[in-house]
Amino acid sequence: MAEEKPDIAWRVIGGLVGLVTAWAARKVLGFAWTKTTGKEPPIDTESPEVSLGEAIGYAVVMGVGMSVAQIVVNRTAKKRYDAWKSLKQVTPGQ
Repeated sequence: MAEEKPDIAWRVIGGLVGLVTAWAARKVLGFAWTKTTGKEPPIDTESPEVSLGEAIGYAVVMGVGMSVAQIVVNRTAKKRYDAWKSLKQVTPGQ
């Protein structure tokens, strides 16, 4: 049996959701980093001015935070899209 390809609408919506999620997660995590550490997030983690611990900590926080945000938002968006799509396929009177 042939594998079903995602439709074009979901591909566009999924891409936009991914972009918005990445931007928002970066802003939220940066804000949380500033509130927690009292310092701005390191811009260049390879700079010798940033300690190794701070660079690794920031990488872990951003990596885990961004991944969790993407998973949660993408799953929620896909469920809502599938529900909307199934409602459109129901014909009136059934």
